[in-house]
Amino acid sequence: MNVHNAELVISAVSPAQYPDTPLPEIALAGRSNVGKSSFINTLINRKGLARTSGKPGKTQTLNFYLIENALHFVDVPGYGYAKVSKTERAKWGKMIETYLTGRKQLKAVVSLVDMRHEPTADDVQMYEFLKYYQLPVIVVATKSDKIPRGKWQKHAAVIKKKLNMDPQDTFVIFSSETKEGKEAAWQAIESYL
Repeated sequence: MNVHNAELVISAVSPAQYPDTPLPEIALAGRSNVGKSSFINTLINRKGLARTSGKPGKTQTLNFYLIENALHFVDVPGYGYAKVSKTERAKWGKMIETYLTGRKQLKAVVSLVDMRHEPTADDVQMYEFLKYYQLPVIVVATKSDKIPRGKWQKHAAVIKKKLNMDPQDTFVIFSSETKEGKEAAWQAIESYL
C-alpha cells in the first residue's frame, strides 16, 4: 500500500471512545521498546506520526491511526515494562483485552518481537492469548539490521520455537532502519483486509 494520508484520530481507553466506523483494524502489540512506533512510521512513510520515545511504556492508550481512509492501525500499550505499577499494568491489561476480544473491526494483530533476543514470557503470553481468541497473527521480528544477515534464519528459528508458532501465521523479518520487510509486512496486513 502506498500511504499518502495517515493521522492519529483518537487515543482511547474504553470502547465508548473507539472510532465509530466499519473500517477494518489492525492492532499492533509488543513490548515497550520493541519498535512499534518505528514500525508504524516506516509502513506509512512518515517520520514522526507515531511518536517514538526514549522512555519505554509511554503509550498508555489505544492509539487509532487512520490510514488512507481505508483502515485503522491500533497501537496498543507496550507490555513488560517494569517501571509501571502493578495497578497501572492491570488497567492496561484489561483495556487491551477488552479491545482485542470484543472489537468486530479487528482483522489481525501484528505481534512485534525483538529479533535480537529470544521472546520474553510476556511475548509468549501475548501470542498464546491471540491464538486462544483465534485472532490472526502476523509475527514481525524487528531490529533485523542489528544482526548479520547470515544469522537471520537462526534467530528466526529461535523465535518461532519459543512462541511455538503456528506455521499458518506469517513471519516477517523487519528493520525500520533499512526498510527490510516493509513490503512483506504490508502484504501480510493487506491479506486480512
